[in-house]
Amino acid sequence: MDNILVMILSGGKGERLYPLTRDRAKPAAPFGGIYRIIDFTLSNCVNSGLRKIYLLTQYKSLSLERHIMLGWSKMFIPRLGEFIATLPAQQRVTLDWYKGTADAVFQNIYSIQQERPAIILILSGDHIYKMDYRKIIQFHIEKKADVTVGTVKIPYKDMSRYGIIELSKGKRIVGFKEKPKIYTYSPKKNYNLASMGVYVFNTATLVKYVIEDAKRDSSHDFGKDILPRIISKKRVFGYVLKQDYWRDIGTIDAYWDASMDIVSPLPELNLYDNEWSIFTFRPQLPPAKIIFKGNSKNNKIINSIVSLGCIIKGGIVENSILSYNVVINDKAYIEKSILMNNVVVGKHCKIKRAIIDKGVTLEKGTEIGYDEKRDRKKYFVSENGIVVIPKTREGGKTYA
Repeated sequence: MDNILVMILSGGKGERLYPLTRDRAKPAAPFGGIYRIIDFTLSNCVNSGLRKIYLLTQYKSLSLERHIMLGWSKMFIPRLGEFIATLPAQQRVTLDWYKGTADAVFQNIYSIQQERPAIILILSGDHIYKMDYRKIIQFHIEKKADVTVGTVKIPYKDMSRYGIIELSKGKRIVGFKEKPKIYTYSPKKNYNLASMGVYVFNTATLVKYVIEDAKRDSSHDFGKDILPRIISKKRVFGYVLKQDYWRDIGTIDAYWDASMDIVSPLPELNLYDNEWSIFTFRPQLPPAKIIFKGNSKNNKIINSIVSLGCIIKGGIVENSILSYNVVINDKAYIEKSILMNNVVVGKHCKIKRAIIDKGVTLEKGTEIGYDEKRDRKKYFVSENGIVVIPKTREGGKTYA
């Protein structure tokens, strides 16, 4: 494991997750009350014994870099050769920003040469899942592969969102189609295999093909350009993730769905697994405080996550996630919603199927999620009707 370098692609604009990505990189978006999306990939690395990590950053990376500095940098011991570092586009070999996932690696060949790893693990920083990378690396070595692609089962209806992979009986990749509109590999099954954005490369193979790709007029993307070209030329295998939970939360609706899963009584993603901890930066805050007065029917918390620093003075919180320092005032009703750090909910507010970003104050009597036509005039509303109120900037903001 000491001879493996991890490169995490963390620089995408995350346009489909707007407005949560209006002021931050997608991997830095909060998730699950106390985490950032990037924490899941990084926790997989640490739990797998991988401690040489580069994050390839680009757009609006300040909050991501700050999170890495505060929550992750102290977990690595430089004198043992361990590190976690961000690599923005440095214009070392070109005057451009990263033009695609393959180009991001190409522009950092110098950093690869400095480390001289035998194997490079390429990961995406914007997925929610648990995975022991040691298993895919062992599979890669046993198959004597040049490239191994992590795959996961997805239903047919979702195949246009992913790179779809066909495997032989020996797990060799014999077909690949990037986000097909109409494409069927296994008509006798009710699922397809999709690329997880997890790639294990022998270093020489990776360097050779990203250099070749840099000379071509292409989108410089692993899925669109590198994999289709390499399948017939090298030993390329697919590793099937045994567990079913893997989520690309690239849209507001997918983000909300994944969040609602973790507040369910039996979530598919277990955050309480002591054998596979999810690490993050935790600020020094007091415990959550619940102050209920009067009729208990009007004061309850049901199937919800309540983080440090929260104060709930009354009302009902149901199937919701409250991040740090959220204040819920008396007689408010919060249902199937995600409230991020420092949100204040006034008395008699009614919030349903909403995502309220950091620092927002909802004035007394505010209603969100009950009249979609009205909501669309005032706020961002997703395709499936999830209302999103973006984080405040300087001076704070209130909504009525």
